[in-house]
Amino acid sequence: MKAKSALLAASRQDTPAKPKTAKRRPTVRMPAAERRALILEKAFEFFSEYGLTAQTRGLADACGVSQRLLYSAFPNKAALLSAVYDANIAGPFQAIWFVHLRDRSKPLEQRLNEFYREYYEAILTRNWLRLFLYSSLAEVEMAPTYIAAIIRTLLETVVEEAVAELGVAMPSDRALVQELGWSLHGNVSHLAIRRHIYHDQTAMAVDRVIALHITAFLAGMRAILQPPAPAKPRRPA
Repeated sequence: MKAKSALLAASRQDTPAKPKTAKRRPTVRMPAAERRALILEKAFEFFSEYGLTAQTRGLADACGVSQRLLYSAFPNKAALLSAVYDANIAGPFQAIWFVHLRDRSKPLEQRLNEFYREYYEAILTRNWLRLFLYSSLAEVEMAPTYIAAIIRTLLETVVEEAVAELGVAMPSDRALVQELGWSLHGNVSHLAIRRHIYHDQTAMAVDRVIALHITAFLAGMRAILQPPAPAKPRRPA
């Protein structure tokens, strides 16, 4: 993952020009690996809340360390954000989900419901969504990298399993396959955005909404990919 923004790519561009007048609380001594893990955990929370252009001096304060110690763990802000992506954006995705989605001993509707309920709870959290959206606004390639590395394979897997269950041929147009997959995945993702970002207080339970989207997706796949039944000849009057 690389940062397009010069602000985020700069090594120490956001180092404060003037020292704080207030005394910094004493830095807690801990092993380097433990400190790095703490900074990474706090960075996910911090940048999710304040955006990727927030200054790292605020993050250092939240971690109880100096900026010097922060930059001893991560050489620059871009490296820190790359580590946050690996740990908190791509990291929670479980490869076993692909195995479960391809398990044709279960009906596809059941597989999709099980997967998207887990995906919603494990991935589409408030902090995950905020960081994902902030990264797009700051021109940091978290979203394109995540889509290229994980989501495109997921979309193709979902469509492959749908056409297998329907007994029709896989579309040769990869762009069509992607868009068919997005018609489900995008709806589930936007459900999380509505609930966590827009604070939509719709009373319907998340599991039920996900089930509705899956039912609509499968019906749409049948309408798009199944050949129409031949018309019955009219009887002569």
